[in-house]
Amino acid sequence: MEPYRFSEGSLPLLVSMPHPGTYLPPEIAARMTDIAKTVPDTDWHIPQLYDFLAEMDVSVLQATHSRYVIDLNRAPDNKALYAGASNTELCPLQTFDMQEIYLEGQRPDAAEVEARRATYWQPYHDKLAETLAALKAKHGLALLWDAHSIRSEVPRFFEGRLPDLNLGTADGKAAASSLLDILTAVARDAGHLGYSHAANGRFKGGYITRHHGDPAKSIHAVQLELSEITYMDEDPPFAFREDLAEKVRPVLSGLLHTMLAWAEMEGQG
Repeated sequence: MEPYRFSEGSLPLLVSMPHPGTYLPPEIAARMTDIAKTVPDTDWHIPQLYDFLAEMDVSVLQATHSRYVIDLNRAPDNKALYAGASNTELCPLQTFDMQEIYLEGQRPDAAEVEARRATYWQPYHDKLAETLAALKAKHGLALLWDAHSIRSEVPRFFEGRLPDLNLGTADGKAAASSLLDILTAVARDAGHLGYSHAANGRFKGGYITRHHGDPAKSIHAVQLELSEITYMDEDPPFAFREDLAEKVRPVLSGLLHTMLAWAEMEGQG
């Protein structure tokens, strides 16, 4: 199976989906625990949730393999994203609930991690860089939206319940402050629907946002970490909830349309 699916649009926005994949190559799955084979830490149903992208004429890059094979949002040298906090690896060894992913003695060694990086991680990041460069060449700037989701409560990473809409720009290093300001305003306005929000809070953006965002060169990257409770059942079998999704989709669409409107104003400036 190819490491990603890609569809090209004509507008200056690329939507990256690095964690919705569930595919485990058989030779890797054979070494995994039963719980790991259910890939519980997937960013479930993100393509279905963002189904409105098909009508937006934007580019979409979607990973096919599980984050347990390789985490596309981690640094290639395995450097931790958040100093002093619990972090998962480039090739994760434990689930978010601290359960072992591999059977005893079956963890990947350094050579295997490097092979997976070359096979799965590198093509995704090459496509990200290539697409953003093409968008900038065509439009004078490029926008990257990194679409994620996570359980509303994961004690390993944060206390209590996570806000519903978590915007991250690596504390302003990945996107212009004016862009984050208007996106935060959209998220704040969603409060009347019952959604909470944070900007550069617990989730400030992972490696994709931090590495590919470069506002000084007119490439602006924003990560959204969406609480899964807003659109699905968080317990197995992790069912998609259309009754919830139809409420949050307009908020997501509004964020992306606001991003494009900002880009248009920047271009006129």
